[in-house]
Amino acid sequence: MEDYRHLLDLFVTQSRHILGSALTGIYLHGSAVMGCFNAEKSDIDLLVVIGEDISDETRRRYMDMVVEMNKQAPAKGLELSLVKESVCRPFVYPTPFELHFSPAHLSWYQSDPEDYVAKMRGTDKDLAAHFTITYHRGKVLYGKPVREVFAPVSRAFYLDSIQNDVQDAETEISHSPMYLTLNLCRVLAYQEEGLILSKQEGGEWALDRLPRVWAGLIRSALQEYQTGIPMAFEKSQAEEFAAFMLKEIGRPAR
Repeated sequence: MEDYRHLLDLFVTQSRHILGSALTGIYLHGSAVMGCFNAEKSDIDLLVVIGEDISDETRRRYMDMVVEMNKQAPAKGLELSLVKESVCRPFVYPTPFELHFSPAHLSWYQSDPEDYVAKMRGTDKDLAAHFTITYHRGKVLYGKPVREVFAPVSRAFYLDSIQNDVQDAETEISHSPMYLTLNLCRVLAYQEEGLILSKQEGGEWALDRLPRVWAGLIRSALQEYQTGIPMAFEKSQAEEFAAFMLKEIGRPAR
């Protein structure tokens, strides 16, 4: 992450300039704070918290800045959500957001920024997972301490969030094999042992605990995550693994 220190410093400076007194804090989460950042495979995950409403004009200026900063980001880019402090403590689920950006939405913003600014708000179940990582392992880039801003997310909400992310794994795993293999592992790790893990940590946890028949698939997913070398897998085996994991995730915690 040291290669992106200047980018993060500039992001903070620009955010303070555009958001002014509305800005509560900027928080880094995801692989960048969990010891497994890989510039070829990871994005930079940010939560931007504001204490008051901002105008559409400010949203537009902020998005212009984010799009510019994204040009300097790693291959997968920046991913950020802008949320109000009032939904962080006490925690609200599903969590409302005021603005969101990821490279998947870049073409929408570039083609019709007014439409994007008007419509890119709503609720997002994924934020329960992002808030949890931030609460336990996040880093303050600017503003108030994490635990002054974020309340703990309940086990029920966190589980619902991470299970929601893998619910279609059996049909989707052949399209995103590395992501879903490791994500299924970390979901089960939380359900079984209450562990809040990165994808890499989830895969390593699973190697020690799951039947050995799945070890090759998990090792291949870890290798792709760590090196970028595409994992070798058979579609039928990946689908069987997803079915097995979803069944395990569906069981009451032991």
